[in-house]
Amino acid sequence: MINRFVLNEVSYFGPGARKVLPQEIKRLGLHKAFVATDKELIKFGVAGKVLSVLEEAGIPYEVFSEIKPNPTVSNVKAGVKAYAESGADFILAIGGGSSIDTAKAIGIITNNPEFSDVVSLEGVADTRRKSVPVIALPTTAGTAAEVTINYVITDEQNQKKMVCVDPNDIPAIAIVDAELMYTLPKGLTAATGMDALTHAIEGLITKGAWEMSDMFEIKAIEMINRYLETAVNNPSDAEARNGMAVAQYIAGMAFSNVGLGVVHGMAHPLGAIFDIPHGVANALLLPTIMEFNMPAALDKYVEIAKAMNVYAAGMSKEEAAQAAVKAVKELSLRIGIPQHLTELGITENDLDRLATAAVADVCTPGNPREVNKEIILELYKKVL
Repeated sequence: MINRFVLNEVSYFGPGARKVLPQEIKRLGLHKAFVATDKELIKFGVAGKVLSVLEEAGIPYEVFSEIKPNPTVSNVKAGVKAYAESGADFILAIGGGSSIDTAKAIGIITNNPEFSDVVSLEGVADTRRKSVPVIALPTTAGTAAEVTINYVITDEQNQKKMVCVDPNDIPAIAIVDAELMYTLPKGLTAATGMDALTHAIEGLITKGAWEMSDMFEIKAIEMINRYLETAVNNPSDAEARNGMAVAQYIAGMAFSNVGLGVVHGMAHPLGAIFDIPHGVANALLLPTIMEFNMPAALDKYVEIAKAMNVYAAGMSKEEAAQAAVKAVKELSLRIGIPQHLTELGITENDLDRLATAAVADVCTPGNPREVNKEIILELYKKVL
């Protein structure tokens, strides 16, 4: 079997890492930045921490901030037009998954205009040319969009999330600067952190997992277990913030290359149809679906239990697996994640529609245990 691993050309880590921007822009022979970010990051001064580095170095830029939390086809089309008019020669993405995913789509379409309808990018798109150079600076510790070959765009007309997979979209440079995350609100820190844990656990047990990806995912689980609760409850803790920033990147290195599972398959329709934040949807679903998947991944669940410090000598595989599920559930409760879909306004009447979308999601086939619409419907009912 042949396994592939695609990563950034270069990545930087650590508080203040954004200061390398000028030297990297110069090294790549680039001149003007098209800044993809959102209005909240501008309002609260997070984007300004990056833009001031450009200003001090005399690097011109133009800001595009028309990006929704669940970015849409319309967002992308507007961004492609704005990029063409800007005179920029690279994209600087500042934000969470929404900004970075939008930047990826803009960069891909700009260099592959035959995909300008956006919807044709769903799944594995056969693009011929690499994206416009993207430099990504994440402001949340969750999505790992800065290191993945995936991006997610909402097709608002059909109310579905399109998962696009394309090695040509990976950012040339990732700059993981935890200082950009220090002001992240408690709820968002919790949700994005559980998103990262979902990536690590699903990436560990997905059908495409192998030794190299397992190594990264186990380390990510260990670090998230160590740092997430502190980052939520003590947001000024620099060690915890940096630990989560690195952990989510490590998880992304692996899942980007091996795939995910039905947690994401079921979370995507919740975001597309009801605009529920992706991290919240994943976190709410994760323990229940872990329990469902347990028979298909017992050995991996033992590794999860060890990484979360809940494994005890003499435990059977089944006992260790139950301890792993319990640890994830308890972490979710401690950091304030909603536990039921009804808390998010979902009713039983919505479940059939959600299940229909989830069974067709591109992430669902990677699940270690086979599912169909009826099984997915029962899983939604368990968390209703």
